[in-house]
Amino acid sequence: MDRMIHTALNSMRNLAELQKVNAQNLTNMTVPGFRKDLWGQSGTGYLQAGDTPTTRAFALTTGESEFSNQHGVMDPTGIETDVAILDDGWFLVQPPDGSPPALSRRGDLSLNADGILINGSNETVLSDGLAPIQIPPYREIQITQLGEILINPLAAEVGQFVSVGFIGTTTAAGVELRKGEDARIRAVDGTIPAPDQLAHLQQGMLEGSNVNAVEELVYTIELQRRFEMSVKFIESARQIDQAAAQIMRIAQE
Repeated sequence: MDRMIHTALNSMRNLAELQKVNAQNLTNMTVPGFRKDLWGQSGTGYLQAGDTPTTRAFALTTGESEFSNQHGVMDPTGIETDVAILDDGWFLVQPPDGSPPALSRRGDLSLNADGILINGSNETVLSDGLAPIQIPPYREIQITQLGEILINPLAAEVGQFVSVGFIGTTTAAGVELRKGEDARIRAVDGTIPAPDQLAHLQQGMLEGSNVNAVEELVYTIELQRRFEMSVKFIESARQIDQAAAQIMRIAQE
């Protein structure tokens, strides 16, 4: 009976991991540009009995998370600092905790107190030279499809625009991407692809999360039912074990 219980407990552990991924998706369903998490890479570990592996196997996760790269819904906002990537591509950002640069689809941009361009996660948006973008005070700002930032400075005449740099973007063509333990997207080796400025941007729009709320809620119910089935499986194993023990006692009497 211990094999039945082991199988059920291992299943419950896997379901718990799936529930974490599901909860993460539901939590971030309103975050602009969020990419839905999928079940991560996994392997198999075997319980050792001396020097001989047994049939008891455990699922082992590597910590590297797969994600869905399906595009989210494009929402016109009319806000001049909102920017969406219309095709395949990524913004280059520097996390505020000092960790290595990462990729992002989040385009709700603004300026911090120092005039540095940041997104809604307080990540610094990097230029095509992988440097922070500092923008002086302006009357109006325009962001072209190539990511060039044009402003009408306060000291200039109305309608006179100057360039203050390019928002760094990359299509990451041919590069395998993963979500790390900090939930940020990078190449498998932990680096980011070089800027290529091939992504097409649209000012005044935001890309929403690609999480489908209905699908995730239905999946939540399905995971709960699977968990309940595993609990019932353990209870059945216990009852069978008790019945077998009772029969053995009767046979000995």
